[in-house]
Amino acid sequence: MRDTLSDESGKATLPEITGYALLRAIGHGGMSTVYLGEQVSLSRQVAIKVMLPEALADEVSRRRFENEARTIARLEHPHIVGIYDVGRTRDGLPYYSMPYLTRGHLGQRIAESNGGMEQARVREILHALLSALGYAHARGTIHRDVKAENVLFDETERPLLADFGIALRRGYGTRVTTAGLAVGSTAYMAPEQARGEEVDPRADLYAVGVLAWEMLVGALPYEAGDAVSMAIMHVKEPIPRLPPRLRHWQRFLDRALAKGPIKRFHDAAHMLEALERVPQRSGTHEMLALPALRARVAKVRGMPVWAWLGVVLVVAAGIGLFLRQGNGDDYFRVAKPAVVAMTDNEATFALPAPPDANGQPVTGDPADALLRAAPTSDAERWVARADAQISRGRLGAPRDDNARDSLLAAHRSDASYLGLSAAVGRFIDASADAAVRSIREGDDKRAVAQVGDAIRVAETTLHADAGAVDKLRQRVTQALLARIDVAADAFDRGSARQVVEGARAFGLSRAQLQQLSARADGIPQPGERLDKIAGDMVLVRNGDTLFAASRRPVTRDEYARFASATGREPARCRASASLLRMLAPRDWTSPGFEQSGDQPVVCVSWEDANAYARWLGQRSGLPYRLPHAREAALLPAAGAGRQVSEWNSDCSGNCSQRIGSGTSWRGGKGARPLESARGYDDVGIRLVSDLPRPTAKR
Repeated sequence: MRDTLSDESGKATLPEITGYALLRAIGHGGMSTVYLGEQVSLSRQVAIKVMLPEALADEVSRRRFENEARTIARLEHPHIVGIYDVGRTRDGLPYYSMPYLTRGHLGQRIAESNGGMEQARVREILHALLSALGYAHARGTIHRDVKAENVLFDETERPLLADFGIALRRGYGTRVTTAGLAVGSTAYMAPEQARGEEVDPRADLYAVGVLAWEMLVGALPYEAGDAVSMAIMHVKEPIPRLPPRLRHWQRFLDRALAKGPIKRFHDAAHMLEALERVPQRSGTHEMLALPALRARVAKVRGMPVWAWLGVVLVVAAGIGLFLRQGNGDDYFRVAKPAVVAMTDNEATFALPAPPDANGQPVTGDPADALLRAAPTSDAERWVARADAQISRGRLGAPRDDNARDSLLAAHRSDASYLGLSAAVGRFIDASADAAVRSIREGDDKRAVAQVGDAIRVAETTLHADAGAVDKLRQRVTQALLARIDVAADAFDRGSARQVVEGARAFGLSRAQLQQLSARADGIPQPGERLDKIAGDMVLVRNGDTLFAASRRPVTRDEYARFASATGREPARCRASASLLRMLAPRDWTSPGFEQSGDQPVVCVSWEDANAYARWLGQRSGLPYRLPHAREAALLPAAGAGRQVSEWNSDCSGNCSQRIGSGTSWRGGKGARPLESARGYDDVGIRLVSDLPRPTAKR
């Protein structure tokens, strides 16, 4: 949250939160406002993030947000800003509180760096962020908004990753705003995230790559005038080149900022390993020397240095020709060394790196160029072929041109080839991506084949990382859970159970199958309670329409809270078919007989009932209303005790009268017209609520 609010702008609209004294607004964004406050019980300053009403417009989304916040609150890591408390304001808006860090954010440090931060400090910050993300990713949480403003510093200058507010647990799919834009900051957004596709932890690693560039250079790798243009640049523009003084970082950033997730680092640990291999250099411009090609020229009496230099160049050229190697459709080229520095008795050489896959020069340590150029194994051709096939999406088909068969051929050619492990890992990751897409599209048969190919390659080659197949199965499980959640939105337990049955073909573990089964069995059916969605209500079906209905009428205690909060005057009450009570007025507080607080409130008018429904809906976020007559006939029995009829929303004649439905203790049955402005001592309130329409995809 880059913008800071003045004290005056926040005083008039400070929300009320039990246990906190809010002082002022200190920042705002598109989804929330952040306030500085004091936690009264502990006398400590905290930052309190309150979601905007339009960000979470319904009760279902608010409860999901709270569940996600509680999940994030369980992330305890030295480089993650913790969450102290999760709750709601007096107005029902979700909030969470967190430490108030006063040392600013990384964006400010970059702006003050005047062309880039010290490389040692950049390494420290990257190490901290990757450690935090590795911890979060292992627990199923993707941040999705890693950026400079979300890296804060404590009193000891320790960097902490903050604002998991739009983070998603794996399996919930891509979240998109009402305007159709993918959530996240486009300056740091991975291409797949900008396109609105499902993201995995590698999207966070892309954002870390952008941060690394920004810290080193002092500016973003891509600059644009608006968010949409910025996102397009991340999708289409080539990765820019670093200035000469930073070229030893280029290979690291090329991998981090790769357009496709398959070509990036596999996970945070992999990125940390690569960070450790970036040469430790802090000078403004260093020429690289190759020990194997470095010639010490002795001062020999009568022999000039340039004569020795000619000998060295001839030898080096011969080595370059010898190392030239063809490899399928790709060729590695080693250029002749060039003299870049010379003293009285020493010559230093630098070897240009071979071009990348697009024919562009690759910068970095020249020693790496020799390693790339030297042939290693016959299996190398098959691995290169497999990588090309993976990039084209040819994983298990067509028959004579797919990555599965190429990797198996590489294994048969040389099972000990060191490059095979990484290639198998890339294949498993790509297979997981493909299987998840197939599951989302409903093509389970294809997804099963894709998972089967990945497991076959892993088990045959024995080169898969220990957790690679487990991660594959976890991603499949999450994709299937998302499918079950779609069925849950429609309260379709039958379709969800079909998903569970089909899941057995994926070779999932017993625990994963039990997880799917539990999610499917938890989908309510008509007549069952909806505690997780609508409190003490049950699911009711009316033809093709499903709605929630209170299990019982509104009680005296519940109505008393409404009357106290709103100051609503009681309506006059009379008994059905009796004029006697007109001489002795009654109301809901004194209906003419004894009632306990948990018994149905009576002597309330139709207008009172509607006002109560609106008030309760504003407090809870659910669209409460009175039932229609056809719905009232489907409501569950109220249980033992004095039976009452209930107001419904239908009217009689010109609507001067409203309808009361059901059997009452006075003997009334069915639907009967009643005066809407009066209460009756045998008529109460029963509420229903329309359920959110199911979404086609998650």
